[in-house]
Amino acid sequence: MYDIRIAGYLLNSVSNAYSISELARQYLDLDITEYKNQEEKEEQTSLFDEPKEEKNDLDVGINAYIIYKLEPVLTKELEKIDSLRLFKEIEMPAAEVLADMQYQGIYVDQKEIIKFGEKLKKSIEEYKIDIYKLAGEEFNINSTKQLGELLFEKLGLTVVKKTKSGYSTDVETLEKIKGEHPIIERILEYRKLMKLNSTYVEGMVPYINEKTGRVHTYFHQTVTATGRISSTEPNLQNIPTRTEMGKKIRKFFKVDGADKVFIDADYSQIELRVLADMSKDKIMVDAFNQDADIHAICASQVFDVPLDKVSKQLRSRAKAVNFGIVYGISEFGLAEQIDIKRNEAKKYIDQYLAKYSGIKKFMEDVVEEAKEKGYVETIYHRRRYIPELKSNNYMVRKFGDRAAMNTPIQGTAADIMKISMVKVFNELKKRNLRSKVVLQIHDELLIETYLDEKEEVKELLKASMESAAKLSVPLLVDIEEGISWYQTK
Repeated sequence: MYDIRIAGYLLNSVSNAYSISELARQYLDLDITEYKNQEEKEEQTSLFDEPKEEKNDLDVGINAYIIYKLEPVLTKELEKIDSLRLFKEIEMPAAEVLADMQYQGIYVDQKEIIKFGEKLKKSIEEYKIDIYKLAGEEFNINSTKQLGELLFEKLGLTVVKKTKSGYSTDVETLEKIKGEHPIIERILEYRKLMKLNSTYVEGMVPYINEKTGRVHTYFHQTVTATGRISSTEPNLQNIPTRTEMGKKIRKFFKVDGADKVFIDADYSQIELRVLADMSKDKIMVDAFNQDADIHAICASQVFDVPLDKVSKQLRSRAKAVNFGIVYGISEFGLAEQIDIKRNEAKKYIDQYLAKYSGIKKFMEDVVEEAKEKGYVETIYHRRRYIPELKSNNYMVRKFGDRAAMNTPIQGTAADIMKISMVKVFNELKKRNLRSKVVLQIHDELLIETYLDEKEEVKELLKASMESAAKLSVPLLVDIEEGISWYQTK
């Protein structure tokens, strides 16, 4: 099996141009569209001629020939950047698993989701009435222009950002002025409910298969720059998990028989474990090897308090710093996230990097190397080019810095997840088990499991995932079960 789109993606994960015609133009210096247009002119003698049946055959033939010509060229290019093993041993086997997952689908309780939608609509109407009362008038809440005029002209709230088209009313803007008027909080909640309803109720129902009651989402390997899998029609990767209302969406994903259960396997802090391995930071490596509370230790180190005196609030803030570092968070971003002043956020980040000197050096080295080479890589040689590092625009360069810092970590975690997925899939087949992998969401695998196979599936899931990579710290997997996806969380 050879997929030229995946090969093209691995050669340049930020190009978004992996069609046969684009790859032919780039690697064979051949313009297929011109060739096809010429063939059509020769085949069609009159504007009123019926399209010839041979045209589809002709297109298929041209495409097959181009794929045949591209394969050795792309293989050679992958060899040059040391990504051929990634292609053959991780990406192509993962494609088989994703195809099977798409075919299997996952059952969704249509009656329950429609009932939930009715509740959402009722809540939306209640919020709408509250907003009108607070505004003193009725207006189109979904109109940026009308909302902007109401908030910043009639109510006189602080203008955060204004463009040629009018006042900005995006979430980031509204969050900054949330304390100025109770209407802001209502608007933010109204928007959340509207998005839930449009995306995961009205947006989900049309994709439920009438015969099976299942949704068969499309999984994509060539979309994200980091190597993470994405999904569409419907998008199951971005179902919100932080709000209770968002979590309820997972209740509608169920097993479709009394003889089944979901087994959910979730990597524990995989990105931080990858960071520990790549940076070789002694404090973090030791903490993971001793199976200690990584966030409590971080709080103790950064805030200079004894480990047994770390409060829930300090641990929560340390957790935000820990994960924020992975994503190259700025002092402004951290301040917004944990609701503190910017100078205090800067102090936290500075103290973190002073204590975790291995991580600081790793981040600095990664950015410098990326500036020299123009790209960063994962442990498995997944490459991401970062042209933003050479931009004349300061903000674009800062984005490049963050991308350089987080891509090796996120990308390596994504690679490990794909290796795990393939191992689990192959092990299920090898043992002739009827249980199936039905979802892969970030660091999580969901198996639709027959009850008589439950214990065996738990054992093979944990063993396969925890042995997917050999790092300087252990990989740990949390296993849960339930008759709905919600129950496994």
